[in-house]
Amino acid sequence: MAQTRISPGSAPHENEFVLGYPTSICDHEPGTKYLCCKCKLVLKMALQTLCGHRYCSSCLAWMVRSCESPICPRCEEEPSSVTADSYLAEDKAFSDAAINKEISELGVHCLMTGCKWSGVLREYEDHQAVCDFALIRCHTGCGETIQRRFLADHLQSDCPNNSVRCPSVSERISRHQSENNNGENIFSEDPRSQKSDQSKDKTPPPASTHCRFAALGCSYRGSRAQVRDHEMSAVALHMSLVLPVLLQVRSSVSASALVTNGFCDRNGADWKLSPSVYNGESVQEIATDFGHHNGDVSGSDLISRICALETRIQVAENIIMVMNREIDSSSAKLTSALEQIKQEQCTVRACEAKIADLRCTIAKKDIEMNDLHVQMANLEQTSYDGIFLWKISDLTRKCQDASTGRTVSLYSPAFYTARYGYKVSLRVYLNGDGAGRGTHISLFFTIMRGEYDALLSWPFKHKVTFMLLDQSNREHIIDAFRPDTMSISFQRPVSDINIASGCPLFCPLSKLQPARSSYVRDDTMFIRCIIDTST
Repeated sequence: MAQTRISPGSAPHENEFVLGYPTSICDHEPGTKYLCCKCKLVLKMALQTLCGHRYCSSCLAWMVRSCESPICPRCEEEPSSVTADSYLAEDKAFSDAAINKEISELGVHCLMTGCKWSGVLREYEDHQAVCDFALIRCHTGCGETIQRRFLADHLQSDCPNNSVRCPSVSERISRHQSENNNGENIFSEDPRSQKSDQSKDKTPPPASTHCRFAALGCSYRGSRAQVRDHEMSAVALHMSLVLPVLLQVRSSVSASALVTNGFCDRNGADWKLSPSVYNGESVQEIATDFGHHNGDVSGSDLISRICALETRIQVAENIIMVMNREIDSSSAKLTSALEQIKQEQCTVRACEAKIADLRCTIAKKDIEMNDLHVQMANLEQTSYDGIFLWKISDLTRKCQDASTGRTVSLYSPAFYTARYGYKVSLRVYLNGDGAGRGTHISLFFTIMRGEYDALLSWPFKHKVTFMLLDQSNREHIIDAFRPDTMSISFQRPVSDINIASGCPLFCPLSKLQPARSSYVRDDTMFIRCIIDTST
């Protein structure tokens, strides 16, 4: 199969973006709030500083470690905005969970030519790790940069450093088996000398960390972080190195050879790689060593054990499939439950809104009921014959309120001169008004606008008599007056109530002292008004 080879540096490689994400992967131009203030790329693991600016976690770490007292670059653009919070420190920055969530939902696409993948940013790195069109360097150290989809073909046919592929291994093992039946050794050269020759050809390793699969032929070297990234991304390569060993063990190696070289014990315990593998011997050397041993257990027994192991693996896979189905079922139930909760929350909100409306309606009804109670109370005291008896209780408190100015005057309930007559009321100043302020009770007569004013004669001409009742029925205080027909107080009302008119010196305050007065008893006094409608 033809392979696409690209020289190093011609295009971005996988895991290249160590700081932020490039803006070119986004389907739409990202807003400035999604960009790092240092690298100007899309934030990766966003951190927010005390001054309110955002950085990639790696950018912030680099700035803090490269300067003794780093200042936020954005704050430096406006010197007037530099404060104590502008000095950067990793322990003073906090993860911006809200912006990280928004960034993870950004629509992105793969930059590799030929790849049509698109998704959201939180899936981008997972796609990078498996993208068939991603450019990766051969992990054997041959220097080739190829697309991931051609890695297996490169290792099989073109890679000069792939020490695992050896076309003569299987042939030599089969020759060993045929020669072993005749009791002869097929190797014309000493395996140990071959091993020593190979060790002479090896160059001393550089002062760096090896891949853990170096014993099987992986020659990748680098720093610990590079080796860790290599081992995570080169799973396919390492499986291709392990597979020939497993196939050779399954098809050609006798049980005695496995026991001798440490693959299994004589009790049939689980097999493992021989220690010689970890000492750097090649697969060909292992196969040669296996060929020198005759075992008590046949290859068919070993195959049976491997088949049993494969059966266990299949059972485990079936269990995993069942668990996956259970997880899917649980996930569906959870989704249904969440949807039901959402509907119930909507219902609760609707009920709360309805309850709020009902509370408003109840409040309005309460106001209307209070108004009706007041009207009923007034109606109970209303008279329609021109004679009205006004009971004033709690007199002491009301006199104090009048003297302090809190409540200057009191209005009586309305009453009528006849069933369809004038509507009138009384007004009393318990601390006096005008000439009687502070010395007398002032009592006034007021005409109110009534329902039948259009049928009545105006001005009001009837005699009005006031009486402060002696509760011992001995001496009532009486005062009377006739209306001044020229006064506006007795004309037809144009507002709710006319100006009051009456007696500012109705009764001296000294006569209301409880110790020597019969006009006040039980803190209550009575005022009677008589309107003479016969005149």
